[in-house]
Amino acid sequence: MRNVEELGMNIIRQLTGLLSKTVAAVISSLILFQAAFAETATVDDISFSALPGGRFEIKLGAVGGLPEPKSYAIDSPARIVLEFEDTLSVLEKKKYPLAFDNAQSVAVISAGGKTRLIVNLQDPVGFETFREEGGMRLLIGASEGASFVEKSDNPSFELSAKSSDHGGGVKTSKAIKEVDFRRGENGEGLVSVGLTDANTTVDVSQVGQNIILNFYRTGLPESLNRKLDVVDFATPITTIDSKTEGGATQIVIAATGEYDYLAYQADDQYVISVKRPTKEELEERKSRFEFTGEKLSLNFQDIEVRSVLQLIADFTDLNLVASDTVTGSITLRLRNVPWDQALEIVLKSKGLDKRQEGNVLLVAPAAEIAERERLQVEANKQLIELAPLVTEFVRIKYADARELFDLFNADESDGSGGGNDDENATSSILSERGTAIVDERTNTIILTDVQDKVDEFYRLVKEIDVPIRQVEIEARIIVASTDFRKEVGVRWGIAGARTPGDDVFEFGGSRDVLDSDPGSPAEFFGKWPADDPSLDLSETLGVDLGVSNPAGSLALGLLKDDTMIDLELSALENDGFGEILSQPKLLTGDKQKAVIKAGSEIPYQSGTSSGETDVEFREAVLKLDVTPQITPDNRVIMDLVINQDTIGEIVPTSNGGSEPTIDVTEIETKVLVGDGQTLVLGGIFQMEELKGVEKVPVLGDIPYVGRLFRKNISDHTKREILIFITPRIISDPLLDR
Repeated sequence: MRNVEELGMNIIRQLTGLLSKTVAAVISSLILFQAAFAETATVDDISFSALPGGRFEIKLGAVGGLPEPKSYAIDSPARIVLEFEDTLSVLEKKKYPLAFDNAQSVAVISAGGKTRLIVNLQDPVGFETFREEGGMRLLIGASEGASFVEKSDNPSFELSAKSSDHGGGVKTSKAIKEVDFRRGENGEGLVSVGLTDANTTVDVSQVGQNIILNFYRTGLPESLNRKLDVVDFATPITTIDSKTEGGATQIVIAATGEYDYLAYQADDQYVISVKRPTKEELEERKSRFEFTGEKLSLNFQDIEVRSVLQLIADFTDLNLVASDTVTGSITLRLRNVPWDQALEIVLKSKGLDKRQEGNVLLVAPAAEIAERERLQVEANKQLIELAPLVTEFVRIKYADARELFDLFNADESDGSGGGNDDENATSSILSERGTAIVDERTNTIILTDVQDKVDEFYRLVKEIDVPIRQVEIEARIIVASTDFRKEVGVRWGIAGARTPGDDVFEFGGSRDVLDSDPGSPAEFFGKWPADDPSLDLSETLGVDLGVSNPAGSLALGLLKDDTMIDLELSALENDGFGEILSQPKLLTGDKQKAVIKAGSEIPYQSGTSSGETDVEFREAVLKLDVTPQITPDNRVIMDLVINQDTIGEIVPTSNGGSEPTIDVTEIETKVLVGDGQTLVLGGIFQMEELKGVEKVPVLGDIPYVGRLFRKNISDHTKREILIFITPRIISDPLLDR
């Protein structure tokens, strides 16, 4: 019995020891698990944003703060990887597609107590990470080779800020060294921010009427922590507020009205240019987006439509009149939406419509407004049918009364209108009871209709019956010619007489030129043409290459015994310059064709079908034919035909007579020219160069001696034609003088 009790006690003691060890182990495991769980960070948020310069940013939000990650980059394929120890991810998705230029997707994967962030890129780029309270930022697109801490030779600037890993201060090498403002030449405001490091990360955004610049991990000296009032510079910018936000510097640029801004960086200067848009840019902006009201935000759950309309009316200072049939509730959440767009959304969602007269806004169901307007149209029609007729004499000042009336009443061509058929009523500005008569002698329209139609006719005539703007057009045609001609020639011959026992010696002459027995030289000399007119010395020439009508000549003769040698050198040099200036000018109206010409008509004979001879005339004139069109920006479009024809050479005809030719110079074009500007329409340049040699074959090619057997001709001719046009719009004060 005792043995049994002892055995039982031993079993109980063993069980008790085992149970105590198990409980201790469980408690220890729970403590370790709790401690491990307490040190584990949890990623619960991720966001993406685009930055200037093709960069983008990824923000991770975490509970408990994120530890310092291990990072590396891969070039092929381009990829950036961040690995966080003791971190879990509770994000809904593991992969997020990106729409940035150099980005493809982002993946966040947790396994084994680690979380890995993988960024898939198209091309390798630099990156930076910034730890923040409650998470971390990854800046992608930094300079090549950038790491977690950038190195710089610039002096460091110490800034006190909170840090998620340790609560001490954060040191940074980047700072703002100046904030400057000036007014540009075109009235724009220029804000220039000087940076100690050109690689400073900048985020620019527009919130309402403010432009906000965030310089990350950048210090701001105390002297620049201020607010500048620049209203007096007459730019869109009113204030510039520089301040410190955590570990970053923020500059808030406040502007008024419509504006456009441009941000750019030049070396260490970051510049924001804010300017007013032009009228054309505003119109283009309105055409792209029809809503232009001030922006508001509405966030209501199940609110009455009448209350929303009242809020919009209070926001716009409009007087609101809502029909009793406007009922119901609406739920909406609108943020930074133009008030007119918000009103349009509310009306469409509830089948409502609006009409605005002045500052009074009427809101009612669309069917109710349509019915009300239909009744108003019928009432107006009855008033016209019952209203008394009046007769007015509408004197037309500048236009043609017939053309003006036909423009208003296309179906009426006989000068009277009026009517009884619907087709005529729709094509005319007159009512069915109205009539009109055109008096072409006094250029007056006699109008009989109700007073409203008469007043409407007067308004239209006032807009259309205006004087046509006029244009003075001046053309200049310049013909310049230069010619140069040079000729050098020679004439010479040798002749001899018979002596006893000899025959006649002769070169280029005739036997009968000299007497067979001249005797003495005096007798030989006595046979010159002065004594005997029948004597022709040209028959004694061996070479006749002289210049016709020379400007000068040199003649030498040698007479010895019974031999005569004569030599004549002749030359001609002609140099001339001519310039012909034609300047036709005329005045005409907008879109009115005008022609001016001066010259002569040349008769010439032509045959008819019956075989008889007829005389016709062709013009050789200077003519300017132009049709101008004035554009709204005071430039002139012209259809031009310019001729300058002259009488040319006289040529023989087949019937034995002669007729002159006509040298034609013509240009036909369409051009756009500014008021008072001169434009070169065209030009023709001609150059003719002629060199010729007349010589005796073989003898003329002998060096030096051959000069006696040839004649040289050199001829240069240049001709240039230029045509200019200058339109001038005649202003109204000049016409009144």
